[in-house]
Order: sequence, then C-alpha cells, then structure tokens
Amino acid sequence: MRTVAVSPLQKIWHYTHRLICGAVILFLIAPILVIIPLSFNSVPFFTYPLEGFSLRWYEEFFLTQRWQSALSTSVLVATSVTALSTALGTPAALGLSRPRFPYRTAVLSLLITPMVVPAVITAVAIYFFYANVGLLNSYAGLVLAHTTLATPFVVVAVTATLTGFDYSLTRAASGLGATPITVLFKIILPVILPGVASGALFAFITSFDEVVISLFIASPEQRTLPMVMFSGIREEISPTIIAATAVLLLFSTVMLITVELLRRRSERLRGIRKT
Repeated sequence: MRTVAVSPLQKIWHYTHRLICGAVILFLIAPILVIIPLSFNSVPFFTYPLEGFSLRWYEEFFLTQRWQSALSTSVLVATSVTALSTALGTPAALGLSRPRFPYRTAVLSLLITPMVVPAVITAVAIYFFYANVGLLNSYAGLVLAHTTLATPFVVVAVTATLTGFDYSLTRAASGLGATPITVLFKIILPVILPGVASGALFAFITSFDEVVISLFIASPEQRTLPMVMFSGIREEISPTIIAATAVLLLFSTVMLITVELLRRRSERLRGIRKT
C-alpha cells in the first residue's frame, strides 16, 4: 500500500479545526453544565459555592403530585403523538420516495412547513381553528396539535433512510408472487426500521418538550411538564426546576445516542443491500 504524505500545514489545520469545534461545543453546553450542580444544593438559592449537598429537589420532583401529574401528562401525550405521527409520516415518506411522485418537492415542502414556521404563529392558527371545532382544552386537541409538529420529523427521517433503498428488491419480490402488503412488511419495513425508529424518537422528544402550543391549547388540568417549568420560572425560582431540567437533559441525551446508533445501523443495512 502507498502511504500519502501529510504536510505540516495540513496537520496544523487538522488540530486547529478540532480545537475550534471543541471550543464551540463547550461554549454551547457550558451554561447547562454550570447550572446542573445547583440542583444538588441544600439551600433554595442559586449560589456558588454550594452550601451543601442534598437530593431534596429531586425528591420534590419525583414525589410531589404537581410534578408527577405534569410528567404523566407529558408522557401520555408524547406517546400518543409518537404513535400517530409515525403512522402518518411513514406512509407519506414511502409515497414521496417514489421517483414518479407528482409535485414531490411541493408536497414535501408543505409537509415540513411546521418545522420552519415560528411556533407562536402555528399556535395562534391552531387556537382559532380549534375554537371553531371545539377541540380546545382537550387531550385530543393537544395530541393533534403536537402531531402537526412531530410528523415532519418522521417524514424527514424515513425519507433519508429510503434514499439508499434498493427498489430492485421489491420488484423481485413482486415478480415472485408477493403481494404489496407482504412486500411492505417483509422487505421494506425491516430495511427502513431504524429510520422509522429515529423518526419516532424525534417525534416523542418534539412533543415532550413543546410548550408554546400547549400554553394555547391545554387546559389547567392538562398541564405538561414544560408548562409547569415555564410557570415556575415566572412565579417562583426553585431548584426543583433545575432538577427537572437535569432529568430532561439526561433523557434527551439517551434519546439522541439511541438515534445515532439507529442511524449507524441503518447505514450498515443499506451498505449490505448495496453489496
């Protein structure tokens, strides 16, 4: 094998690029890393150095009815949104992946509009629409509103997975007598399953973290966890909010790691299909 010589200038740029990227990442996550230790403070003040170590704020988060009710509502709504948005987004992505799909660009642009339109504008539009159809202050309205925001993430994730899909497999299966349903469940879905799972995870996170639309749509009995945190910041500053933030941060980190592992698995599957 022939080795390629690397010039000193290329080495300098290589390490400089890594240093710049590390500095940018540190700049972005430093505020989060600074406030997390405050959730273990023994006094109800945001002060450094810490007065003492305590888990009282995590106990309040996990054992108080107010926080647990909000957490249960968020999980219930996010789970429903995940199922509905996955059921809607996956067939949409399968249709958009067809080479001869008419007006593909226009339809895709319309589907991902909720990702680019400001949340306040979407919330106001949904509020006035729901006021006319009687869906305000209802779980159904909250789930449907969150599904509007979450479905584009499923469409984008599944569409990206289908980019390297080998459609000769479906033609071969059809030529051997397989029905379209059999082709879908035996050929297509096993290959794109990592993309579907990634889209579902993004949909769950989108619904779980949403606060703007929830403030417009939900009733006081349907307060989600982000709504309680938002109200707590306005009314009283308590370290319990930081404890809740730490829990959500850990949850989001686990979700993103899972998405990355699924993405790599999807790439390996597509690589196997290409060989």
